[in-house]
Amino acid sequence: MSSSIPYQKFPSVEFANPDGLLAMGGDLSVERLLDAYNHGIFPWYNASEPILWWSPDPRMVLFPENLKVSKSMSQLFKKETFQVTYNQDFLKVIENCAAIKREGQNGTWITEEIKDAYLKLHHLGIVQSVEVWQNKELVGGLYGIYLKEKKIFCGESMFAKVSNASKYGFISYVRKLKAEGVRLIDCQIYTGHLNSLGANEIPRKEFLEYLK
Repeated sequence: MSSSIPYQKFPSVEFANPDGLLAMGGDLSVERLLDAYNHGIFPWYNASEPILWWSPDPRMVLFPENLKVSKSMSQLFKKETFQVTYNQDFLKVIENCAAIKREGQNGTWITEEIKDAYLKLHHLGIVQSVEVWQNKELVGGLYGIYLKEKKIFCGESMFAKVSNASKYGFISYVRKLKAEGVRLIDCQIYTGHLNSLGANEIPRKEFLEYLK
């Protein structure tokens, strides 16, 4: 008898709780994570909890053509205030995302388990990172899952050590993704910060149509 646990697929997202919680347990294997993101599901949990899987309704998304760039941000781009690179230092980006203190959060959901899992996906070219530099110092960045075949980028986390650094990186990357034909950026849940950049909520059912 084999001692390995057979892989179990996720239940339909229609069974998610009103807050979006769909399932708990499992692992963060490459196979499971890809299955999750391709079905509009993502992990989000604290170190003291089992792995929790979410598929909220409504879903916060940004269509690249709806990107909003304020006058103040436009000035920063004209001055080339920051330098942006891609996939040059994923580990430092995710470590900074984990270390940054966030209002209303006690600790971080980016555990060592999460770091290891997403590093594997990064080595496969699935997880992408954006680095924002100033005077050769990493001052901001973000990372997420790039479903290239479906032309969707699923943002996971961002950080900024100086004002506007993460926003600068996000805008730069959205412009790059738009040029590559990406149809949608998944922002998962509503935040005023993302809304100010042009993201809005859409019904989960509509979001899932883009994943087909």
